[in-house]
Amino acid sequence: MNKNRLEAFSDGVLAIIITIMVLEIKIPHSSEWAELKPLIFVFISYFLSFLFVGIYWGNHHHLLHSVKQVSSGLIWANLNLLFWLSLVPFATGWMGENQFASNTVALYGALLLVCGIAFTILQKQVEKHAKDVDALKDAFAKLKRKGIASLIMYSSSIPIAYVFPAISGVLFLSVSIIWLIPDKNIEKALSKGE
Repeated sequence: MNKNRLEAFSDGVLAIIITIMVLEIKIPHSSEWAELKPLIFVFISYFLSFLFVGIYWGNHHHLLHSVKQVSSGLIWANLNLLFWLSLVPFATGWMGENQFASNTVALYGALLLVCGIAFTILQKQVEKHAKDVDALKDAFAKLKRKGIASLIMYSSSIPIAYVFPAISGVLFLSVSIIWLIPDKNIEKALSKGE
């Protein structure tokens, strides 16, 4: 399989995930501003999930930039990530509709944890098939550190959701800040090797 085909498929799935999330927002039957007030939590959960899916999209692109050949392991690791990301609209809707109730925040945290693990698995597959593994060691090490920090915060957010759901939300945002700007170390390492 061609790397561009894998990227195009992934881009399409992520675009559909975002589309499903926005279509889940119920339109008020009145034109009064007060009708939007009950949707505040829905909008917040949508924004948070849109941010996460966008971050995965950007980092996925940068990660696949180093791939020289697509293996079956890489395809399955990519599908694994896309599967877990495809559940984000459900968790987003449940959390928003229930105003960030503990169970919904814990499930959201668990889903983000599994997405983070899936991204790590994908990263390991990419490392196996990278263009210039020696040049990329430092870049992959930096990604690994960010990944470990993210997994710790996601793991912590699950039990914390039952005590202080807002702190779980802060942990979610902290992870997004870590990953907000895609890591360009992979591309820098590849450009030095050329």
